[in-house]
Amino acid sequence: MAIRPRARSIWASLRAERRTLRQGLVALALSTVASFVAGLTLGAITGTLSLLPGLLVLIPASVGMRGTIFGAMAARLGTGIHAGLFEPTLRRDSLLGRNVEVGLISSIAASFYLAAVAKLVASAFGERTISFWDLVTISVVGGILASAVILFATVVIAVLSFRRGWDLDAVATPLVTAIGDMVALPALFVATFIARNDTVNASVAAICTLAVIVVLIRAVVTASATRKVLVEMVAVLALTPLLDIFAGALLQARLPTLELVPAFLILIPPFVSQAGALGGILSSRLTSKLQVGLISPRGRPEPPAILDGAIVFGFGLVVFTVIGAVAAALERLTGLADRAGVLHPGAGTIVAGAVLAGVVVLPILLLAGYYTAVVTTRFGLDPDNHGVPTITSLLDLVGIAAVLFAMGVLGVGANG
Repeated sequence: MAIRPRARSIWASLRAERRTLRQGLVALALSTVASFVAGLTLGAITGTLSLLPGLLVLIPASVGMRGTIFGAMAARLGTGIHAGLFEPTLRRDSLLGRNVEVGLISSIAASFYLAAVAKLVASAFGERTISFWDLVTISVVGGILASAVILFATVVIAVLSFRRGWDLDAVATPLVTAIGDMVALPALFVATFIARNDTVNASVAAICTLAVIVVLIRAVVTASATRKVLVEMVAVLALTPLLDIFAGALLQARLPTLELVPAFLILIPPFVSQAGALGGILSSRLTSKLQVGLISPRGRPEPPAILDGAIVFGFGLVVFTVIGAVAAALERLTGLADRAGVLHPGAGTIVAGAVLAGVVVLPILLLAGYYTAVVTTRFGLDPDNHGVPTITSLLDLVGIAAVLFAMGVLGVGANG
C-alpha cells in the first residue's frame, strides 16, 4: 500500500515540474532540429575531410569545447538567477560581465590548445595530418567565429530567462549546445579555406598565436572574481578536450566505413549533441539544487535528484527516436543515399540504431551527471564550472562509441 502514496508524490512532483517539462521539451526540440545542420555539414564535407587529413580529429573537440565553455557559463548564470545575483548588465563587476570575459578568454586560449592536442593525438594514433599551423588557423579562426555567435546567444537566452521567468537550467544547455553545433562546424569549414593558402595561413597562424598570448596575459591581470573562475576552469579545459580528441580519432579511424553509410554520418552530430544537452540539463538542475540546499551531496540520490534523472531519461527516449527518424528522412531528401557506392540501411535500421545507442548512453549519462555534481561539491569546487563541461565531453566520446557499437550490432557497413 506504500506504493500509492509514493506514486501520488511522484505525480505531484511531475505536475509541479510541468512548466519546466514544457520548456525543456521545446528547447530540446529546437536544438535537435538545429543540430542536424552539423550532421548535414559533416555528411557533405567528406571531400574536405579527405583533403585535410586530421581535421576530423579536431572537429568533435572544437565543437564540444563551445558546449563546454558556454554550457558552463549558462549553468553559472542559471545558479545566479536562482540565488538572486543576476543582473541584465554587462558591467565588468556584474555576474554577466564577468562570465562574458571568462567566455572570451577561454575560447581563444582553448582553441590554440586544441590544435596542439589534436596534432599530438593524431600522430600518436599513426594518422596522417595537416601541419600544426594549419590546425592552429582552422581551430582558432573557426573557434572565434563560432564563439562570437554562441556568446551572443548565451547572453540573450540568459537575459530572456531572467525577464520572462524561464528555467535557465532546463533551456540553456540544449539551445547553447545546438547553436554551437549549428555554427561551429560551418565556422571550421570556412576557416579551412585560409589554411589552403600557405602564405595567408602563415600570417593568420602568427596572428592567432599573438592573440593567445594577449588573452593569457589578460587572464593573469583580470579581476580576482573572474580569475578565480578561470583558474577553476583550467583543469576542465585541459582535460575534457582529451575525451573529444579521442572521439575524433575514433571517427577518423572509422571514416571509410562511415562514408559508406551517410545516414549514420548525419546522425552522429545531433545524437552526440543531444546526449550532451540532456547531460547538461541534468547537471545544471542538480548543481542549482546543491547550491541552494534543496539536495545534499550524498552517495545515494535523494528524491528531487531521482526526479531529475527520470525527467532526463524520458526526454532521452523521445529525442533519440526522433533523431533516428529525421536522419533517415534527411538522407533521402538530400540525395546522399543516391550517391554511387553508398549503403542505405533503411529507415527502421537507422531509427533502431539511434535508440539502441541511446539505451547505451542514458545510464552512463545519469550516473556521470549525478556523481560529477556530488564529487565536485564535496571537494569544495563550484559544480557549475565542472559538471556541464565534464558530462558533455564524456558524452561526446561515449555517444560516438555508442553509435559505432549500434552500427556493429545491426551489421551496418559490415560489408563496406
